Amino acid sequence: MVRDGKRKLLLHVCCAPCATHVVSEIHADFALTGFFYNPNIHPEQEYHLRLSEFRRYALSSGLEIIEGLYDKPEWFLAAAGYEDEPEGGERCRICFSKRIEKTASAAKKMGYCFFATTLTVGPAKRADVINEIGEGAGKKYGLQFLSADFKKRGGFRKSCELSRKYNLYRQNYCGCVFSMKRRGNSQPLKKCVQ
Repeated sequence: MVRDGKRKLLLHVCCAPCATHVVSEIHADFALTGFFYNPNIHPEQEYHLRLSEFRRYALSSGLEIIEGLYDKPEWFLAAAGYEDEPEGGERCRICFSKRIEKTASAAKKMGYCFFATTLTVGPAKRADVINEIGEGAGKKYGLQFLSADFKKRGGFRKSCELSRKYNLYRQNYCGCVFSMKRRGNSQPLKKCVQ
């Protein structure tokens, strides 16, 4: 499918700061729609803050958005038994899979041929794991996954610069209650623009 003379791509967005760099990298080649699907984000107040920041960024950058369901009970069910996993362990793989799979499913239903994720901007996120999951979901749904490591070539630094430019809230933990506790966040809603 094509929109405005460009191939349509559904971009899974984990947060506004990560979206800034990815959108700037791929908007010339694709007609983008941002898909905010993150049932892992805890507490709910944090989820709504991140969604609000993404809406604000999308509005200022002209990005169309789709909001996925905040199905946190299902996410907790998927993560059950993996609560004590270290960051980057099997719980994270399950979380990435759930969000990428939902993005691929939505892309297929809406007639997109391409999909991608902003998850690889994070310095602690393993692009090889995320890309493997994305490519598997692409095969399952008959779509092309845009494999990338968006933190490369200063991508994370650029996302920080763009976050300052747009005055975006920049969280200091990945999103789930387990990463929040491991970071020692007793106040997860502080402004931490880097």
